[in-house]
Amino acid sequence: MSGKLIPLLLVTSPRLFGYAAAFAPVTANSSSIPATFNSRRLLHHESTGSNMADEVAAAKTAAEEYNSSENDGAGPATVFDNILSGKWPSNKVHEDDLSLAFRDINPQAPVHIVVIPKNRDGLTKLSNAREDQKDILGHLMYVAQSVGKKECPEGFRIVVNDGEHGAQSVYHLHLHVMGGRQLGWPPG
Repeated sequence: MSGKLIPLLLVTSPRLFGYAAAFAPVTANSSSIPATFNSRRLLHHESTGSNMADEVAAAKTAAEEYNSSENDGAGPATVFDNILSGKWPSNKVHEDDLSLAFRDINPQAPVHIVVIPKNRDGLTKLSNAREDQKDILGHLMYVAQSVGKKECPEGFRIVVNDGEHGAQSVYHLHLHVMGGRQLGWPPG
């Protein structure tokens, strides 16, 4: 791994490293790597119960960050802001004037794509949606199904995490499109 890649992964992967790292500044030097960084954890992270515990811990920390934000309900800047601005690369699978879809860097299924609105406009979580945002919500769902049909012809799941108890770890509304294998039920 290059020195530039590790900070990017730290900042964009709260599930792997704890949410405090998710808002760490991105720099190319090693000072941006938290003291708690464990490269073995990155390379040998398993999809076990600890992954769910990490996601829940990340969601709790993200909720605290969001609730303590002074941005009039907009929440703090997120990893998606850096992707949208072009500061950070993403593996795009769809882009239009209203939305962006890209592959998740920590996939929870063989196909795991994230669909986001380009303009957050207060859509930090689904439960904050206003009546005037029905069109963008419908558009995001349409993009998710379009990507899902293309990437997972045998079927897919669309997931929206909302708030702390919904295990939301990034406060910019996003839809997860997951598939590529038989998914289990119940999901949570």
